[in-house]
Amino acid sequence: MDSGERRSQRDYTLTFKLAVVDQVEKGELSYKEAQRRYGIQGKSTVLVWLRKHGRQDWSQGASIRIQRNCPMGEPNLPLTPEQRIKELEEKLALANQKAQFFEAVVDVLKNDYGVSVGKKATRQVLSQGQVKDLSITRACQFMGISRQAYYKRNRAYDARVSHNQQVMGFVLETRRQQPRLGTRKLHSLMHAKPDAALKVGRDRLFDILRDCRQLVPRKRAYHKTTDSHHRFRRHPNLLKAGPEQVVATGPEQVWVADITYLPTQQSVAYLSLVTDAYSRKIVGHHVHESLHTTSVIQALKKALKQRRTGQPLMHHSDRGVQYCSELYQRLHAKHGITCSMTDGYDCYQNALAERVNGILKTEFLLHRPKDLAEATRMIDESVLIYNSKRPHLALQYKTPDAVHRAF
Repeated sequence: MDSGERRSQRDYTLTFKLAVVDQVEKGELSYKEAQRRYGIQGKSTVLVWLRKHGRQDWSQGASIRIQRNCPMGEPNLPLTPEQRIKELEEKLALANQKAQFFEAVVDVLKNDYGVSVGKKATRQVLSQGQVKDLSITRACQFMGISRQAYYKRNRAYDARVSHNQQVMGFVLETRRQQPRLGTRKLHSLMHAKPDAALKVGRDRLFDILRDCRQLVPRKRAYHKTTDSHHRFRRHPNLLKAGPEQVVATGPEQVWVADITYLPTQQSVAYLSLVTDAYSRKIVGHHVHESLHTTSVIQALKKALKQRRTGQPLMHHSDRGVQYCSELYQRLHAKHGITCSMTDGYDCYQNALAERVNGILKTEFLLHRPKDLAEATRMIDESVLIYNSKRPHLALQYKTPDAVHRAF
């Protein structure tokens, strides 16, 4: 500390001077810090001692602070062993702090966000050689695992990749005919195969398709084809919940019918469908250019030609003018068919027919046909695949044909 007395160079012993110089050259103190700590008077007293007794170059204009603040890897002046040790200790402390910081970030990602970055990241860093001269042994030490565990993980990863490729091969082959077949139905088809390599859990199949961007997005479209404002007689809804509700217990007991919009490149077409409510099989279909009753009735005629039993049959539809027309009702009377209709324009009261329409349009008819003839061919192929190959969730993943033939 400064006592207020004026001192000269002779007031400081040589031992004291050498001790101050040694501390400054070791990096323990800067020359200004030494002046303040020991009360050394004069702005350049310590610099004079350094130039006279120091082992480094303390020529005129040299600044200890500049030297201390310069980059560690590019010192302006050669460092003493003590200064080098101190510099390395600081560098090591900084590296340790950096490692602890990133380890904490990894733990937060793993524990709070469920992100697993250990196995995949380690494999990628080592395989790509992102860290120069980093050996597998050293990397395993950093990760806290053995070399055996590392290679075991690699073998498991390679096996998983190979298995995923087999699964995707089956998926792509199946979707050649059913391009928008959903994941759960794919899962049921895989388990029906004798090949054990295709056995995969449902959630993992979702993950595989998600990673390969093969999940099927939903499509929604709406076009009104029903005209319920007409003079013809409307029939009650016999499928509506209640004491008199009719429930199908087998095929050919309840048929549901609907008309859907089918655009082509040249004009507009329509598709009439008749579906068995129990087996979900499309028993009759017809593609036509207009909404005339003579065209819509063709689907019902095709269904009646394929009918195998003579048990009582009920026909359910919306209140469209085609279904209420005299021509359509005469065909009902001729074959002893009971007629049922929705209470109003409510698609949920004819949900099964609407669902079949949606399946054909969103899973099979993905491209707009050129004309009516091409639309007819596309519909024929789609109906065949739907009936014979597409598993149905409501049928415990059986096909409509299989359920229809079982009775």
